[in-house]
Amino acid sequence: MADRNEADRLTRDLDWNLLRSFVVIAEAHSITDAARRLGLTQPSVSTALQKLEKLIGKRLIDRAPGRYELTRAGTVLYREAVEIHGSVHRLSTLMRDMTDEIRGHVRIAVASHVVCPLFDHLLAEFHARHPRATLSISVLGSSAALASVTARTASFAICLVHKRDPKIEYMRLYREYFGLFCGPPHPLFGRENLQQGDLSGHSTVSFETDSLHDALRSVTLLRAQSDLREEIIGMSSHLEEVRRMIVAGLGIGPLPLHVVARDVADGLLWRLPPYVDPPAIDVHLAWNPKATLNRAEATLLEIIQTAIRTTPIAARTYG
Repeated sequence: MADRNEADRLTRDLDWNLLRSFVVIAEAHSITDAARRLGLTQPSVSTALQKLEKLIGKRLIDRAPGRYELTRAGTVLYREAVEIHGSVHRLSTLMRDMTDEIRGHVRIAVASHVVCPLFDHLLAEFHARHPRATLSISVLGSSAALASVTARTASFAICLVHKRDPKIEYMRLYREYFGLFCGPPHPLFGRENLQQGDLSGHSTVSFETDSLHDALRSVTLLRAQSDLREEIIGMSSHLEEVRRMIVAGLGIGPLPLHVVARDVADGLLWRLPPYVDPPAIDVHLAWNPKATLNRAEATLLEIIQTAIRTTPIAARTYG
């Protein structure tokens, strides 16, 4: 009964503005930084934090000379507050969407250089059916794309997935294959009949998710099998920048075969061994089942889900 009374008290007394301020406080580097971001004075922000801590009954920020970090309770509250913030942020969109015609805005978070003809076709179909609906597509690292789905600031994401969050649902949208490539300045560029051993000792560039403990694990194993230099001298979360470094000759790097087929044909990239059994990477559709979607978001998400269920994976495999 005491727990229920405490929950009722929080429901009655908790001010949304305190939670909104706490999100900024948690993401800032100091109370001074938080005050600047909020456009308030430092004492006002400190008072708001103290009020929230008193209401919650827990210390939320561990502050000391040279230290400013969330406590365990602060971490839990921040995670929940971000979700609440996403829900509140969407209320005006939901209210504006109450018409017979499907309209509304769809926010899609997409990993760098998603190339999927099926997805492109579905966007075209959606626009033809519902021309008043609008779209925005943000290019993010896969972890950031998933975080935006968790926070409900994105309608859904298309990205790589390593560790599955139980709060998020996933469907494999397509499969792509990776190969190793070099650019025109590289000593292996243009050489025929290369063997995997010819790559030994050469420098490498790659993605930030290229590790045994992340989404591109199979690509990491490919680099190891090729005995490339262990140190990665160029790294990015965006495919375009990894491609830029490879073309510039900084090192050998992995890229999706179907994405760079035109670059190979144009002489900007040269494919290196191994040429058989390239590593396969799955790209997923991810969405938050607890998010309240406007009609445009719900419609496009359903169109994509239906296409995944009815299209064989062979038709959604590229490269």
